[in-house]
Amino acid sequence: MAGSLLIRFNVAIHRLELAIATVLGRRSPPDGLCLAGVPIQEHQPRPASAFSLKDLLGDGFLWGVPTARRTIERRLKRKFGDPYYIEKILKPKTNIRTCNTCGDDHLAGVLCPTCYKKVIDETKEMQEAIQNELQLTPVEQEVAVLYEGEKDEKPDDFWEGKR
Repeated sequence: MAGSLLIRFNVAIHRLELAIATVLGRRSPPDGLCLAGVPIQEHQPRPASAFSLKDLLGDGFLWGVPTARRTIERRLKRKFGDPYYIEKILKPKTNIRTCNTCGDDHLAGVLCPTCYKKVIDETKEMQEAIQNELQLTPVEQEVAVLYEGEKDEKPDDFWEGKR
């Protein structure tokens, strides 16, 4: 174990010496960083040229913005389409139905909003009545909600043990 520590310490010192020599310029960089067959040329600074707007435009830096406003005709064509080629005009809905109960219009496959609102209001009234009668005590028996005259439809055996 002591031998491996000495080897690691020796390698670390050797790498430190190489790094210091490279920084001070006494030695070329390690072989792993060199390029073979490429002559080293000295860096020659370019003369500073004046700023030119043509350089920016030539590079395509400002090309992403529109150069002219779209006319109203073009905007409407994009929105609604050209009647000679493509039409994007709004089409009337054909799946509107009339409710048999209240007479309001609604989409097919959807509950009538007016009738559904009546059901929601009735349900809220029932929930408030149940809460006022039972309070917050635990419910140990079944609770049956009855409308007027509904008790006569079922036999008396059905209502046993229910509130």
